[in-house]
Amino acid sequence: MAEYLSPGVYVEEFESGLRPMEGVGTSTAGFVGMAEKGNVIGTPEFVSSFADFTRKFGGYLSESYGTYRYLAYSVEQFFANGGTRCYVMRVVPSDAKEASLKLGTISFTAKNPGKWGNEITVSATKAIRGKAAVVDAVEGADGSKTYTLSNASGFNAGDTVEAVVNGKVVASAKVESVQGNAITLSAPIKEDLVDKNVVPKKLLVVTAANLEVRYKDNVETYEKVTLNGESSDFIGKALSKSALVDVEAEEPAEVTSLFNVFAVKPEAKAAAVRLAGGDDGSAKGITDDIFMGKDNGPGKRTGLAAFVEINNVSIMAIPGVTSPAVQLALCAQCSNLGSRFAVLDLPLDVTRPQDALACREKLDSDYAAMYHPWIQIYDSLNKKPAYIPPSGAVCGIYARSDVERGVHKAPANEVVYNAIGLSCLYNKAEQDVLNPAGVNLIRALPGQGIRVWGARTVSSNSLWKYVNVRRLFIYLEESIKANTSWAVFEPNDTFLWTRVRSTISSFLRDMWRAGALVGESESQAYFVNVGRDTMSQSDILNGRLICEIGVAPSRPAEFVIFRITQLMEDEG
Repeated sequence: MAEYLSPGVYVEEFESGLRPMEGVGTSTAGFVGMAEKGNVIGTPEFVSSFADFTRKFGGYLSESYGTYRYLAYSVEQFFANGGTRCYVMRVVPSDAKEASLKLGTISFTAKNPGKWGNEITVSATKAIRGKAAVVDAVEGADGSKTYTLSNASGFNAGDTVEAVVNGKVVASAKVESVQGNAITLSAPIKEDLVDKNVVPKKLLVVTAANLEVRYKDNVETYEKVTLNGESSDFIGKALSKSALVDVEAEEPAEVTSLFNVFAVKPEAKAAAVRLAGGDDGSAKGITDDIFMGKDNGPGKRTGLAAFVEINNVSIMAIPGVTSPAVQLALCAQCSNLGSRFAVLDLPLDVTRPQDALACREKLDSDYAAMYHPWIQIYDSLNKKPAYIPPSGAVCGIYARSDVERGVHKAPANEVVYNAIGLSCLYNKAEQDVLNPAGVNLIRALPGQGIRVWGARTVSSNSLWKYVNVRRLFIYLEESIKANTSWAVFEPNDTFLWTRVRSTISSFLRDMWRAGALVGESESQAYFVNVGRDTMSQSDILNGRLICEIGVAPSRPAEFVIFRITQLMEDEG
């Protein structure tokens, strides 16, 4: 409480009780799949456009990848159909390898596995300023002193070298002449530094080089890099932030020039080397567990498991991967977290309704929906039409519908953009079989284009049979959770209960007015109870505040029925 110790006027602020609530996002998607390049361990990468995806993960994969090549296509369709942001986690076969290169005491390794690393080149040019150390001071016949450096190569007359003591430059000199591996320096170094052993008679000799690490149009430049382990310009330190390569290096035992590590001939002025040995892996290395991933702890997770580190993803897909084990793992993560919804694909070759039902029967989840058939697009890589799984486009439609109408609107009767065809065409009779089972069809309707024509989950619980109902509850639960943390450790009394009730009621009132909740009045659309009716004295003594909330969600008009009768003319 405030203290009033002297007469005066005091102005204080206080909270009236109501805290405004802001709904959480529902349109951020998460994708797992194979890509040309990109991190395979750690936190999934944020992507804001397909161009951003290609910069971070490369372009389309070739047909040699089979049914595992659809990540890039699906992300493209996600953005084409209204998606604005997503997270991507790349996976690779277990036998994929990083490209690498070893030059003396220096090892370069591509940041992640794949053939892409074989296109990384590291080039070197001599830096304008070199670094060296003095070995001996030689007194000439006329009494002048010069400094001679033996066991050194790669120097040219006119190069600037420096005497380095404990990582600090104490003097510099020009290379006066070069004879084999011995160089003679001009003598700007003060004699008393030598006499007092401030400049020892034997020091490691280092010369700098400008390095360029290149992958296609991505170029990283590092100036005046050295092999001096005590310097901040040491190659192991200078390239520590490279997005293309990891570098391991040791300070060489013998006098050498960094440029000479790269140059084939000492007299060369520029030299370049290329990494090799990168491999995308084989079909034998593609197993279900690489998609499911491993939980090796924070920052070390892979595949689907890596998405436990991301809190704001609300839609998940593993495009084209139809293995029951992988789909069950995806559904399990969504169910356990309770904050995201899975979009599932059926195999491309499934056409008969009974085969689709057989795939559907392996799943039962309130947090997933299944879509079929595959959509046909124009494949820009192969310059011909191709079929891709629908999950990427459907995730984009979810996002589009959320922004345009709200999460309470069923993401169905929506046009699939960029789709020029379907892998198979189902009729109404076939949909009559598949729709009740929870297989949402994409259909080509005369005069209406290609549309998503279903909005059911793969749940056996009739309370959660509609996609929009489950996603609405995810939205409500996550919004309330995110906006009521202020109540933790507050005094658990009637004042707090009133504030909590007012805050949540105000939020639900806005949802009702937006059409997300049904009812002719607020009391029919929702209720918020908190107080002695919801908590016992034991609950209060144990620090529990229990609030009961009920909502009447809007359900889609799945069956629009018009009953028409014949009106007879009144003869009277």
